[in-house]
Amino acid sequence: MAAIRTLGKLCQQSQHQVCKLHTSALRQDAVVVSGRKLARQIREETQVDVEKWVLAGNRRPHLSVVLVGDDPASHSYVLNKTRAAADVGISSETILKHSDISEEELLDLIYKLNADHRVDGLLVQLPLPDHIDERVICNAVAPAKDVDGFHVVNVGRMCLDQSTMLPATPWGVWEIIKRTGIPTFGKNVLVAGRSKNVGMPIAMLLHTDGRHERPGGDATVTISHRYTPKEQLCQHTKMADIIVAAAGIPNLITADMIKEGAAVIDVGINRIQDPVTGKSRLVGDVDFEGVKKKAGFITPVPGGVGPMTVAMLMKNTIKAAKNVLQIPAERTEQQRAVSVVGHS
Repeated sequence: MAAIRTLGKLCQQSQHQVCKLHTSALRQDAVVVSGRKLARQIREETQVDVEKWVLAGNRRPHLSVVLVGDDPASHSYVLNKTRAAADVGISSETILKHSDISEEELLDLIYKLNADHRVDGLLVQLPLPDHIDERVICNAVAPAKDVDGFHVVNVGRMCLDQSTMLPATPWGVWEIIKRTGIPTFGKNVLVAGRSKNVGMPIAMLLHTDGRHERPGGDATVTISHRYTPKEQLCQHTKMADIIVAAAGIPNLITADMIKEGAAVIDVGINRIQDPVTGKSRLVGDVDFEGVKKKAGFITPVPGGVGPMTVAMLMKNTIKAAKNVLQIPAERTEQQRAVSVVGHS
């Protein structure tokens, strides 16, 4: 009798192993989410919105971009933004300033653009030279024209789940998740990176109440940062249904750190030297080739979050054009007061 029971257990184990082998053989790579394709859809929606706005008798939306210095990456980003604007029917201009411009001169330019009724959306390309306080500059842009969503008023409204200008990259991540059909309600999320312009807003969008004025994702969110020990980071990533990598560290997230079927959104943009070719190339914060064999969804770099950032910026610009009719322009004295508070 004992021999029969033993034989039965061996059969069960054998069947279990065969089942596991069969399952692993059927395991497919992650769905690679094309940010370019989603961004194209959003830009088409924006183009329709812009044309409806113009046909209703309104002035064509206008975006002003202030570019300080000669950083090649910044110039490339700005060119992508102005090309996207033209593509959706938004007029734009790039105002170039030398890197030695003083903070006061830059503030005066911003106040002038704030007061210009022809300017709907306004952004100052970051980063800025070291002698200029970025927070002061972000707070100087009128909240109704702040298409980057960096003004303290817009950040505060976002944190209070109110309608506002959302930062373009976090909003792009949110749209990727929603439009791909990745569930967030009650899910565990790990956001790697706590920057005020990317990591923190992404966490806010994902964890806040879905019933509020600005609906959130109702997820349980953990934020890691540079001082999170690697072993703790691994514990959090292995529990996460969604991982958003936005730390600026190449190959931070590897296959052994994630659970089977997790959604992995790679926000990182890192330029490294290819050990084989010796040429520089762009990579994210995720080991793409390794992780895609285990994840359920993954975004590539390039071609993932980047195009979405530009697309959401266009959405914010048409929103800014409509806000001009609803939010009275602030007086220069008020703007200066806000920037002084941000500087103190």
